Amino acid sequence: MKISLLVSAALMLSTVICGCADAPGKQLAASTPIVPSEISDFNVLYGENCAGCHGSEGRGGAAIALADPVYLAIADGTILRRAATNGIPGTSMPAFAQSAGGMLTEKQVDVIVRGIRERWSKPDVLSGANPPPYSSTSPGDSSRGSQVYATFCSSCHGGAGRGGPKASSIVDGSFLALLNDQELRTIVIVGRPDLGAPDWRNNVPGNPMSAQDVSDVVAWLASQRSAFPGQPYPSTPKSSGEVR
Repeated sequence: MKISLLVSAALMLSTVICGCADAPGKQLAASTPIVPSEISDFNVLYGENCAGCHGSEGRGGAAIALADPVYLAIADGTILRRAATNGIPGTSMPAFAQSAGGMLTEKQVDVIVRGIRERWSKPDVLSGANPPPYSSTSPGDSSRGSQVYATFCSSCHGGAGRGGPKASSIVDGSFLALLNDQELRTIVIVGRPDLGAPDWRNNVPGNPMSAQDVSDVVAWLASQRSAFPGQPYPSTPKSSGEVR
């Protein structure tokens, strides 16, 4: 009889303990909300903040591919971190760091930058090459740039940049309004491999563009940009410097 009472008491205690685990108001581990500032997984941070423009797995989209080893050889970690932190003024790239009005902590920005470089950079991708520098402190010559364009770009983008058999217009007002001069320079140097556009070495096989060529063609492209972006854009680009 005593043993039976002890067993019953033990069963009741077990029921009470188990019942407490599901008591109303008790938060289960699986349902505990994640604090956004504490997320440190690269896949989550990249997917939520970068993939919409730069594509899944960095393959490119509205913006350049980040999984391009040539781009990552030209743009070092400091450049990536600055862009992710402060955005790129005058373009569609916003600031992501809390210090600049975004949502990410400094640690989260570091996770993204480090993850991009660890996954997609290749240290020897430019071995033996002499690439133009990522940025230039001196302006290019737009007049000479029109001839550089004719040599290196017109076979794809057409004689006046309005589009050709292999590529679309690069003097389109909407396109130029979304890119600043540095972004134009970056595209000229590293190309858009996701769209089939070659880098500075392969526009004319065996005749890579020089640093001055890059600066000059960027100056020519910038000269085609509308002074006051917004629709409607002129149906034809400026005649000044136009390639015939």
